[in-house]
Amino acid sequence: MDSKIVILGAGCFGTSTAYHLLQRGFQDVTIIERSDEFPAKDASSNDINRIVRTSYPDPFYAKLAKEAIHSWKEDVDIWGDSYHESGVLVLGASDYAHNAYLNDVQQGLRIEQLEQSSTIRASFPPISLSNDTRGYLNHDGGWVDAGKATLLLTKKVISLGGKLILGKRATRLIRKEGTTQAVGCDDGTIVEASLVVVAAGPWTPSIFPELDYNDNSLATGQGLAMVQLSEEEAMIYRDVPVILNFSTGFYCFPPTKDNTVKMAIHAPGFTHTVDNISIPRTVISHPDDGLFIPKTYAQRLRDEFAAVYPELAKKGFSNTRLCWYNDSPDSDWIIGRHPTDPSIMFATGGSGHAFKFLPVIGRIVADAIQGTLDPVLEKKFAFNRKITHVDDSRDGSGMFRKELDVNELCGPEN
Repeated sequence: MDSKIVILGAGCFGTSTAYHLLQRGFQDVTIIERSDEFPAKDASSNDINRIVRTSYPDPFYAKLAKEAIHSWKEDVDIWGDSYHESGVLVLGASDYAHNAYLNDVQQGLRIEQLEQSSTIRASFPPISLSNDTRGYLNHDGGWVDAGKATLLLTKKVISLGGKLILGKRATRLIRKEGTTQAVGCDDGTIVEASLVVVAAGPWTPSIFPELDYNDNSLATGQGLAMVQLSEEEAMIYRDVPVILNFSTGFYCFPPTKDNTVKMAIHAPGFTHTVDNISIPRTVISHPDDGLFIPKTYAQRLRDEFAAVYPELAKKGFSNTRLCWYNDSPDSDWIIGRHPTDPSIMFATGGSGHAFKFLPVIGRIVADAIQGTLDPVLEKKFAFNRKITHVDDSRDGSGMFRKELDVNELCGPEN
């Protein structure tokens, strides 16, 4: 296939899309990445770990996650040892958690119901939970080294003939009679394209404001922190599952091979508004404090961590970071053509839950590009869809979306 496909962004959506297009016989696939390092050190797809779970109340995502996990486990020629099946301990009494449980059971997954907190503590002695905590352990899940997986898939893309251009920031669309024919970069480079796939993650709303996003795409920063364990401490916690509490939004991981424990809260996050558009504020744009998080958020993390691992919570944070998402109002992805310029395809709106689908999400984008996407999904992911529901997966945090106050930021030593 001779179409010139130009993908903006080498993250989860962009890299997976390139892979699936090349697998289908497309010959001319180019990824343009703004960062001169790869993976970009401020990209959400470059992280030490991401949750891999099937536990969704929406059957579509639950089923797709199961397919993704099959690839994580079986396609070792692509993923190597980046996936770790630690299991996911799903906590909380919300409707979201209950319906997710029903879907996990319906899919025949290895589910262990834990009706009492004492049962959880007996199964995993390091974990400390309040007496009224309920949940279930999904053995068919865990976590993935996101940075490693992104790099491995990108190497596969290049081996298939895909091109990766680093250090160029797309700044303009070059059009003729309303149709995009090329992308202009900040250094004057012009890259011709039959189709431009905008997969720029949280930079999507600000990359081409003229595309009129109408609030269907919002960059939000999500705080996370890490604690460094000694080898002896890590041995104690090595075999615990990922903990995901939908009643509080808090989640944390088992220690990595470097003995680091990461934690975060699945919450509405923070905006950083410049010229009426929220844009990521990262270590690249703000080297001095781009990794800092709000003080109140840091304290909430410490409190939640202490409720699960009281001994580890006595340790200070070794690192902090704001991880930037591109949120849609309903948390469904944005995959589809621009309504007035069919030469522009969007592949974005991960809303904090896309990375686990790295092996398969590009398949959906490729279907959309080739015009074979299921009409139900075409409507679900349409750029200009009517929003009929809002995301409730973050309601348990009790937090509200706020504008980032840079005077309230703190680093790990604080």
